[in-house]
Amino acid sequence: MKFFIDSAEVSQIAELSETGLVDGVTTNPSLIAKSGRDFKEVIKEICSIINGPVSAEVAATDKENMLREGEYLAGLAENIVIKLPMSWDGLKVCKIFQEKNIKTNLTLCFSANQALLAAKAGATYISPFIGRLDDINLDGMQLIADIRAIYNNYSFSTQILAASIRSVNHVSEAAIIGADIATIPPKILHQLVNHPLTDKGIDSFVRDWKSTGQSIL
Repeated sequence: MKFFIDSAEVSQIAELSETGLVDGVTTNPSLIAKSGRDFKEVIKEICSIINGPVSAEVAATDKENMLREGEYLAGLAENIVIKLPMSWDGLKVCKIFQEKNIKTNLTLCFSANQALLAAKAGATYISPFIGRLDDINLDGMQLIADIRAIYNNYSFSTQILAASIRSVNHVSEAAIIGADIATIPPKILHQLVNHPLTDKGIDSFVRDWKSTGQSIL
């Protein structure tokens, strides 16, 4: 499974990229707004740090303006992926960009039917929102499983990008089902390494080693 960072905070992205665990980045208007910075400058800076795909979302919702904005954003850096809304106009633009070899990420997916349409339109990535489905008492992880089954049935190349991840369990469950990518908030990525038994074991090893009075170096 690939790990994308779901953030527009450049300092966090730079720190996490040093681990070698980061394969890409996803942004959206809400994350850009939280950063308080100019959208284009943030995107270009992230692309200079991350070699992998960086999703930049269009602000328009109509076909013509999505095309204009998407083509402009694609010109900012070679690793830009154009994030499009899951709508009829979004699907039309997705197909056009697919023919132009511009990578796309269809976002705000909440059903297997939407994911099927995205794959048929040639989307590079589909972003099912796990957490938001869980918020309304629907099973977000079941959606990942349904999409995985459909894509396997027909050998679609569209990659499943598990989004709206709210917990470490979301990451492991999506990996077990077979999501290609998880886009993870920095806080959740840091939590993946934690386990109380690991902490307890490290404390025990440190205590026992100190009792020997020895030094490795």
